[in-house]
Amino acid sequence: MKTLLLLNRTISTALPSFVMGIVNATPDSFFEKSRGGVETALRLIDEGADILDIGGESTRPGSEYISADEEIRRVIPVISEIRKVSNIPISVDTRKSEVMKACFEEGADILNDISALEDDEKLASFAAQKEIPVILMHKRGNPSTMQKNTVYQNIFDEVNGYLINRIEFAKARGISEQKIWLDPGIGFGKNTADNFELIRRCGEIAEGKFPLLMALSRKTCIGEVTGRAVEERLSGTLAANLISVQNGASIVRVHDVKECADSLKILSYVDKIPKI
Repeated sequence: MKTLLLLNRTISTALPSFVMGIVNATPDSFFEKSRGGVETALRLIDEGADILDIGGESTRPGSEYISADEEIRRVIPVISEIRKVSNIPISVDTRKSEVMKACFEEGADILNDISALEDDEKLASFAAQKEIPVILMHKRGNPSTMQKNTVYQNIFDEVNGYLINRIEFAKARGISEQKIWLDPGIGFGKNTADNFELIRRCGEIAEGKFPLLMALSRKTCIGEVTGRAVEERLSGTLAANLISVQNGASIVRVHDVKECADSLKILSYVDKIPKI
């Protein structure tokens, strides 16, 4: 049984990892079928999502950042409608304290910050004050430039070292160690070989002491290995997710909740068979 500590409750799953469903309240996210709002969210809840991750600012390679006002305009109506019918944990994919404050007031539970608390100096203090979990992600540069610099001396050591530094920063700002989750940032300023090295060694990040989120769903590295377009990357995604879970991932962030949950059920069943 895996557990995660939220603001004032603990959630659990009998599966090998939690399933986080992606809701993109954006017009330009790379996988068109993930775009939408309440309808997408409710479908993912029905499919068995443990957590919803709602984002109003696309972070696909080449995208541009938007204003806090526009981000709030996109995500608040979605969160408000979800909270009328469900108490599912809601993560907000944002770098901005203004956005997180507005979403928290509507019932959001988790901060998912691709900048690992670097872009907004007020965000760490807000998370600490409200005692909400924070997902710290590694990236290099910003979405418009990140794929122009993907050379590392040692990908694991550099990503691991960065995340350990951000853990210390978060703790120094008052965020409880029990409320810190990590994300190595697959696809954010990394080439295909390095992405898969992180998948292979994900459980070693910060010595495996923190819940680890892997966001692999339909990403470019899956397409580069399989030769498939975004719409045809489901099977490759499922394989990559299972490898990451077997290697230590606690949460998988996916577009295809039902299929992901089914694959985890198979993994769980196999693991429970007595060894002869």
